[in-house]
Amino acid sequence: MKNKRAAIQFLMVLFSVILLTFLGCGIKGPPLPPEIKGQKIAAPFDLKYTAGDKEITLFWNHKIDKETAAVKPEGFEIFMGKKTFEACEGCPFEFKMIKFVAMPSMEFSTQIEKGFKYYFRVQATGDDNMRSEYSKTVQFEYK
Repeated sequence: MKNKRAAIQFLMVLFSVILLTFLGCGIKGPPLPPEIKGQKIAAPFDLKYTAGDKEITLFWNHKIDKETAAVKPEGFEIFMGKKTFEACEGCPFEFKMIKFVAMPSMEFSTQIEKGFKYYFRVQATGDDNMRSEYSKTVQFEYK
């Protein structure tokens, strides 16, 4: 009886150790620098465009928030994705950085051609390769 009881206790302890071992395992993300309150750049917002015959102009806003994002950006990186109308719906495409716009400008123009869907987003950048989140993505179809 004592041996049975000792065996059950041993198995319970062993099971607990195994359970705790696997609870700590998981996929780790890339290392992130410690975040100091307010020491980040706010994301650009209110991204809009106007389209002409062969050109599109993007406009956006940016605001410094002393509480959460007090770092003033040096400028903005403009990213564009492009695909044809024949491309499958939902197929992935790649955003590429196409231009850097220095502060205080918050406007960018680029040439476009018919037969493509264009996707644009903007990211604020600062000292030491500091980056904000991306703005919302805008889409333009040029038929």
